[in-house]
Amino acid sequence: MSVASAPPLAPDKIAVVIARTRHKMILAELQEAVKRGAGFIELRLDYLAKAVEAKRLTPAKQCPWIATLRRGSDGGRWPGSEAERLTVMKQMIVSGAFEWVDLETDVADQVKRFGSVKRIVSYHNMTETPADLEGIYEKMLKQDADVLKLAVLAKNVDDCRRILAIQKNAPKPTVAFCMGEFGFPTRILGLKLGAPFIYAAFNRERGVAPGLPSLDDFRTTYPVRSINAETRVYGLFGDPVAHSYSPILHNHMLRRLKVNAVYLPFRVPDGQLPTAAKVYDTVPVSGYSVTIPHKEAAAVLAQEVDATVAQTGAANTLLRQPNGGFHAYNTDYSAILDSLHTHLEERARTQKAEDGPVPEVGQMFALVLGAGGVSRSIAHALMKAGTHVTIAARTYDRAVKLAAEVGCKVVDWQARHNVLPCDIVVNGTPVGMHPDTDESPVHHSFLKPGMTVFDTVYTPENTLLVQEARARECHVITGVDMFVRQAARQLELFTGQMPAIDPMRELLRKAMSPVTYALEEEARKSDGEDAPDDDADED
Repeated sequence: MSVASAPPLAPDKIAVVIARTRHKMILAELQEAVKRGAGFIELRLDYLAKAVEAKRLTPAKQCPWIATLRRGSDGGRWPGSEAERLTVMKQMIVSGAFEWVDLETDVADQVKRFGSVKRIVSYHNMTETPADLEGIYEKMLKQDADVLKLAVLAKNVDDCRRILAIQKNAPKPTVAFCMGEFGFPTRILGLKLGAPFIYAAFNRERGVAPGLPSLDDFRTTYPVRSINAETRVYGLFGDPVAHSYSPILHNHMLRRLKVNAVYLPFRVPDGQLPTAAKVYDTVPVSGYSVTIPHKEAAAVLAQEVDATVAQTGAANTLLRQPNGGFHAYNTDYSAILDSLHTHLEERARTQKAEDGPVPEVGQMFALVLGAGGVSRSIAHALMKAGTHVTIAARTYDRAVKLAAEVGCKVVDWQARHNVLPCDIVVNGTPVGMHPDTDESPVHHSFLKPGMTVFDTVYTPENTLLVQEARARECHVITGVDMFVRQAARQLELFTGQMPAIDPMRELLRKAMSPVTYALEEEARKSDGEDAPDDDADED
């Protein structure tokens, strides 16, 4: 019987980690964690500032617990000697309070199995993915364990390949993952590849381990409890990706479309797209959204391309074909024109007669800022629609090359404010994107009443450029509209179903709303949760 088809070993697919310095705060989080759906909890007893007292905790017990007492070298906070640590661990095993215990591989043989307490034999490396990782795992397979755990730090995509290979081919129940931003996908992919459970922090502010997702992430974004061997995987290639709202939008819509799939962020540095695609072929991943800085590389990677990719030389979507290769699409192209046409149609319906007729796309003079992947799509789409386009980019050579390819004008970046006439400014650069929200790609004095300003940045939606455009009575199209439209088309490519645009737009704005964040913070305080810097407090 394979690991994937074996009866469930763990009581839940999520082991929720609680790490507090005080017993009373552990008790409070235990109760709240169960309210939020936790059915399996790891207690990081090494965080306690005073001696561990299991009897104080058992009144709050409502589900199986893991006892963990981690050393500093393994990412823990145990302050005492190793002999003292093992003594306390043995006390927890015989206390009757814990159904599971976590024992590091180098001490597991010193602690004998007791009663029905299940054993996690673990290896942690907080600095790297060691060269002898496979050898370490082979030795662990010979130890008395119910579950083996490997947690190593990923410094590159190849580290993820090695950990995924171990997870996929594990002969015993194994939880293997990479820590850090590079390794985040491996945590969730483990469930598809046979891991009995994965870990989540109850309190995201505790900083228990690099890249550890929170229970709320799994409640709001990643449907991990429904993941199985048949779950399709989609994702986002980019760098950075931590800021992206693509996972929450795509995962919510996949659930609404009733598709057994999960969508994950894959951080891939510039120049490493082919390597990353090969690494995740082993999962396999069925399709990708592609963002900065990989859109041109994605077009080159694909074996087949659609007409817009052939025209623009940029792709923002890769769809796996039956032969294992990728077909590339550019959903930015149609999203740009759809956003602009919808905006102009709305203006035509609402604009006063004395303001004159609304110009058609083919009559407009446009300044396109940037010469990267999205700007290529913008320039090609607008030129195809008959717009008079001028390109300005911070790298002049790239702007010249794109302008020659498209057949439009080009100006030096320093001369962008001299482009006249100008009916529409389209920002295809990342200027203004989080965290650099105090920047704008043009000076506010360039913006004139009646001009249309189209900012493709959507994090935040209300960029400095958008704010200044509205203040100067410009017509505005935000990045949210384009983002939702291109994502909807991606979902259609992924699933064969076209989702409705308006619910997606509403969902994205709710996810991005600072008011929502403020309300969550207020709820946290109302629930009696302490501030994250309580480590100096005493019982």
